[in-house]
Formats: sequence, C-alpha cells, structure tokens
Amino acid sequence: MPQFIRFHRLPAALLAGGLWLAQPALADEYAEVQRLQKNGHSAEALTRADEYIASHPSDPQMRFIKANLLAASRRTDEAEQLLLEMTRETPELAEPWNNLAVLHAAKGQLGEALAELQTALRLNPSYATAQENLGDVHTRLAAQAYQRARQLDDGNPRLPAKIEALRTTLEVAAKSGG
Repeated sequence: MPQFIRFHRLPAALLAGGLWLAQPALADEYAEVQRLQKNGHSAEALTRADEYIASHPSDPQMRFIKANLLAASRRTDEAEQLLLEMTRETPELAEPWNNLAVLHAAKGQLGEALAELQTALRLNPSYATAQENLGDVHTRLAAQAYQRARQLDDGNPRLPAKIEALRTTLEVAAKSGG
C-alpha cells in the first residue's frame, strides 16, 4: 500500500520568525544546516547540527532538524529515538509528535501513529500536516479493515467495490504526489 504520510519540515519563514522564537543568529544556523542537506551534503549537515546541539543541548529546533536529517538519511531508528526524547522533554510541541507518527506509520505501526497524530492535533488543532497525516493513517486502517473483512467473509458482495475504490483513490493520490 502506498504511503502518503508527510514529515513536517520547517520552512525558512518559521526558521527566521521562530517556531520556537529563535534569535536571528540561531535562525541562520538552522537555515545553513537545512541548506547543506538540500544541496546533498547530509553528512556535513549532521555534523554541523551535532556541533550546534553540543553547545545548545536544550534547543528543540535544531534537534527537530537533526531528526529530519536522520530520517532523510534512512537512519530512522536514530530519528525515532531523538523524536521520542523530544516528546518527553517538550511534550507541548506538536511537530515531533507528527514526525514520530510518520516513522511509526512507515513501519506499519498504525495504532501508535494514530495516537501520536491525535496528540499533535490536540496540541495544535490547526496543524494541517498532522490533519492530512491523520487522514492517511485512517485510509490505511480502512484498507486493512476491508482486507480483514474479506478474509472473514469472502462472499460479501460489498467488499470488492469498497476495496477497489480505496485502491484507486490511493493510486491517484500517489500519482499526484500524495
């Protein structure tokens, strides 16, 4: 089944304006780490993030950026661990909850992803990315439920049409960038 759930990235406007009210000099450092990653220098971006975190260990924004870098580098276990730490240390921030949900959904842990997205939306009800991800998780849960229902009652005449409609919807979403 295609995956559409989206990782939250910090746009430059939030870095400058401050998701966590960063000072301008710090915003420059955040932007530089993200620029390095965007230009294909992930290892250098991670090194720079680590150096920054060493001197600012309680800065949630760079830790969040580092988690995104780790996930993009396919170091998902490390990204998950960092996001888990962030949800414990700064549970009021919705973005780490969303990104943790993305990692869990990618592993097929939809129950965990659902709970994390619900937490993100409780913290920030107008968080569009988390709302979209919640829809994606519900869609995947629906697909699983229909497949399970088919296993239990293969003669149910309603199920094939529902499964096909959902499959078509997911394919269209995947082709459009999901």
